[in-house]
Amino acid sequence: MEPIINMALLTMLAVVTVAIIGQRSLFGVVILASIYSFLIASVLVVLDAVDVAMTEASVGAGISTVLLLAALHLVKTIEVLPTQPRLPPLLVSALAGVTVIWGTLVLPPFGTADAPIHRHVVPRYIERSIEETNVPNLVSSILADYRGYDTLGETTVIFTAGIGVLLLLRGTRRRGHNDRAD
Repeated sequence: MEPIINMALLTMLAVVTVAIIGQRSLFGVVILASIYSFLIASVLVVLDAVDVAMTEASVGAGISTVLLLAALHLVKTIEVLPTQPRLPPLLVSALAGVTVIWGTLVLPPFGTADAPIHRHVVPRYIERSIEETNVPNLVSSILADYRGYDTLGETTVIFTAGIGVLLLLRGTRRRGHNDRAD
């Protein structure tokens, strides 16, 4: 049953991606991106990564959607049809997609117990986690100590994006204030 759910979710992801590409309205793109985030969160739940799924749902679908909708409301942009040819970006995207798919062909099957990560990294974490981190919970020790720089990087990206949105919104408000003063 799980493979059928995965295939259905991945098919919906592909459909939403194609819909985003063909969308001419920025509002539509934001809404479809929110749906995409919810679908990714669903895929992560099926893959038993509930903590990552909750983060994706709250940040990707929740906060990002609200901030983007607020930015669209304040900026009131009108999209201009592209004048440049679309073929080169399409070819680059197709090449990147083929490269990613080709790279996954050499990976071990998903969930295989004899995958390289399970032979080298996982046993070390299980054996030495408590003595190296002094954290009795294995998952917490991996997320907080072993992957601490990764978590710091993710936090930095989210913080930087938030500051960027605030600066964009502040600039819009300032321009609107100056227009009224004239």
